[in-house]
Amino acid sequence: MQARFFLDYKVAVSAIGQGSWYIDEVPDRQQVVKALQRGIDEGLTHIDTAEMYGSGEAERVVAQAIRGRRSDVFLVSKVLPYNASYDATIAACHGSLKRLETDYLDSYLLHWRGSVPLAETIEALEYLCDAGKIRTWGVSNFDVDDLEEALAIAGSGRIACNQVLYHLEERTIEHEIIPWCKKNGVKVVAYSPFGHDQFPWEESPKGQVLAEIAQRYGASPRQIALAFLCRYEHVLAIPKSSSIDHTVDNAQALRLQLKAEDIALIDETFALQTHPGYLPMI
Repeated sequence: MQARFFLDYKVAVSAIGQGSWYIDEVPDRQQVVKALQRGIDEGLTHIDTAEMYGSGEAERVVAQAIRGRRSDVFLVSKVLPYNASYDATIAACHGSLKRLETDYLDSYLLHWRGSVPLAETIEALEYLCDAGKIRTWGVSNFDVDDLEEALAIAGSGRIACNQVLYHLEERTIEHEIIPWCKKNGVKVVAYSPFGHDQFPWEESPKGQVLAEIAQRYGASPRQIALAFLCRYEHVLAIPKSSSIDHTVDNAQALRLQLKAEDIALIDETFALQTHPGYLPMI
């Protein structure tokens, strides 16, 4: 995999990045900081965080990790839906900027839909773009009807990405969201790409399939999973970075290109489920 780009900005975005959900709960903060820094060294320059994570504490950890290296990363944060009114969105962004010790974000996302009219939030996001506080904006946990509404309000080319739940055991977004985003030039960012305690044990039938494929590539099963999820050109993934070993392992997937027969085998093993009629999220 090679670095990819968001919209028209000439800022490289690694197909595999670094998530920060729950990193504030790791007892050894320096371990997390070193893991994030090692990830940047290994090419995982897309770093995602949010004001929700640890009530801003994750942003402070990220700030420590990127101190002196701001220009090396594509930095993303998110605003909570109850902070998504026009004035509150702007205030929330300034709060994130302060915690992250930076004067701009590469992308700023609405974390999920709330009660605030979407047009009001988008107006604030566009203001922040014009003010130079953010370079792009996007959404998270948006289903197709939400995306259609946002597109109708903002116009073509304004929605940078949709960050959604996507892992081997949860492939609902392949039904509608991935095709819609490809058609409309919107990146898909997969959060929790290993699931929450849902990655198959190596001894399980599904785990054995991943292990066999991994052996053929001299890779790990998790690397194979990341490569599969990012097989589409417009899909990126942000596994959590909390240890150097896991971060280095994730980074190795950047160099993986799965063969068609292996993609087909994974597709068969982790069969696409029937659409549940809603967008899964955690």
